[in-house]
Amino acid sequence: MNASGIRHFFVIAVVLAALVVLPHFLKYHHQDFLLFLVINILVVASYRLVTLTGEWSLIHAVMMGIGAYTSAILSKHFDVSFWISMPLAGVGAGIMAGLLCFPLFRMTQFYFLIGSFAAGEAIRLSWIHFIKPFGGTSGVSAIPPPELLDIDFLEPIPYFYMVLVIVTICLFLLYRIEKSRIGLTLHAVHWKAPLAESVGVNTWNYRSLAFITGSVFVGVAGALKVHYIGTVTPKQFDIGFMVFILIWVIVGGYRTFYGPIVGAVVLSVLDEMFRGFDVLRPALYGAILVFGILFLPNGLESLPDKVRARLGRRRDSG
Repeated sequence: MNASGIRHFFVIAVVLAALVVLPHFLKYHHQDFLLFLVINILVVASYRLVTLTGEWSLIHAVMMGIGAYTSAILSKHFDVSFWISMPLAGVGAGIMAGLLCFPLFRMTQFYFLIGSFAAGEAIRLSWIHFIKPFGGTSGVSAIPPPELLDIDFLEPIPYFYMVLVIVTICLFLLYRIEKSRIGLTLHAVHWKAPLAESVGVNTWNYRSLAFITGSVFVGVAGALKVHYIGTVTPKQFDIGFMVFILIWVIVGGYRTFYGPIVGAVVLSVLDEMFRGFDVLRPALYGAILVFGILFLPNGLESLPDKVRARLGRRRDSG
């Protein structure tokens, strides 16, 4: 392992150690916030995998909802264990993504964006229209929590530790996918699609693969969320939540693996600080987005390089 790898490993170890200790020093409300923040980190990381091919969708939140509904219905109506329904939630979201690949990937760029939004709204409206098994606007309630030994997963700290382990495993898998030959090909499809096709790369297959894989992971995130809050409704996965995902990724930056994670963490903390000012929160997000596009077009992930470059120029001029 080189020096850069050792440094990254050390930073990850410190962050994980801090997350293990942190919940014990927080109030109940802030424990909930930290738990949902970790789940949202998986959401943005999985969305970034979809964007690697250059296609931005507006259906990622709905894919999370598919995973949530799948796990909720299996657990409540069929008495399936959480430890089975959770991976099946990812499978369900992946299958739906696979079915949508043919119509959606006949479109590109702006048309793909609008087509994904239309497909997502059609799915979300079906949850409202079909009372059975989706429960209409009221959704599905009384979703059973996970069961493991005598652990009380109704409490936030045990559930947080479970989520932390699962999300860490998922992030590791997503990172390895990106650094693999598949991930490098996804980058090539984005930046050099004609060249990739000229050497035999089927760009449609790789775009579909990224879309399906990202949906699988966000489906798992949906299951993690609803088994804690105990209910799932169509409102939880509407376009409003999708806009938050987009802003987290854009402000954090999407050129590196950690960029969207930084965006989700920073903006979620700011959002929590302004929780008592509901009228100002949309304006705050809008101002941050505009500021980020104007002054940090590559996201918060580019800030360390800008600081180092400026310090270097000062040393040279001095």
